Amino acid sequence: MLSQIETFLVENLGPFGPLMAVGMLGVLLILLTLPILLQQRQDPLDKLNQVAKREEGPAAERLRSGKQNKDKLEKYSNFLEPQDAEEYSAVRLKLLQAGYRDKSSVRIYHFMQFALGIIFLIGGIAFAIYKSTTGEVETPKLMLYAMGPGIVGYMLPKYWVTRRQTARQEAIINAFPDSLDMMLVCVEAGQSMDQAILRVSSELKSGFPELAEEYELVSHEMKAGKDKTQVLRDMSERCGVPDIASFVTVLIQSQQFGTSVAEALRVYAGEMRDKRIMRAEEKANKLPTKMTLATMMLTVPPLLIILIGPSIYEISTILGGGALG
Repeated sequence: MLSQIETFLVENLGPFGPLMAVGMLGVLLILLTLPILLQQRQDPLDKLNQVAKREEGPAAERLRSGKQNKDKLEKYSNFLEPQDAEEYSAVRLKLLQAGYRDKSSVRIYHFMQFALGIIFLIGGIAFAIYKSTTGEVETPKLMLYAMGPGIVGYMLPKYWVTRRQTARQEAIINAFPDSLDMMLVCVEAGQSMDQAILRVSSELKSGFPELAEEYELVSHEMKAGKDKTQVLRDMSERCGVPDIASFVTVLIQSQQFGTSVAEALRVYAGEMRDKRIMRAEEKANKLPTKMTLATMMLTVPPLLIILIGPSIYEISTILGGGALG
């Protein structure tokens, strides 16, 4: 099928027919996407704001200038944000777990996917043109050269966010046992749970800023009057770590049944310390297996060269001399 299309393009458009078709396809995709991006329905609130501008003075105009600048960033929200609530929630949660808490993070994420996809697509088309001028290239390869960079550019933000999410979760897991020990000391010293969380967040800022930010946010939400159970569950979702989810469940059950928070913290902190030791032992047990391959690759070939190399050289010399004789 591809060979027939290539033959048809070459016969009708010349030797550069396949390349021209790929370039026109990329331009067509861009032209089809731009009207959707630029199309924006007028919000009824904008009409009300325009009426209010006419009725109010220049002072109110200056006060609203900052808000208007922010509204410009939301101009293309219908295009850049998923319209499905579940998809939007999934992307929002992934960005929260990666450490991006801004309200416009979803729009920026999708804008980066769109922008990098277009930029890399243009670069791929330019590279395909260069390859076609240097020699004959088959149509599948031309399409790969043109479309491949665009796909890579589109997937690059997703890869970056996933890496950030994994690194942040790993940092939270490493810091969690120490935070439980400090929280237990604060609670046994007579502080409330809210005060203990705030104190632990201030102590962890220098060494473990990721977990410190989560504790600080929990403290601020509790001070604002938000339900403590909901605050803890939100923290569990933002972190995306099973240990944090279990810890939140322990605190909620302790609060509901009226048991001692200090005793629950003591038991759970001991379990987290044991779990950290088990993780360290697991990594230590994996180390010999990982080193075996490196040892074989770096040690065995030089050893074989040293042991067998002289014999092979002598044999080749003798056989070469006998053949010449």
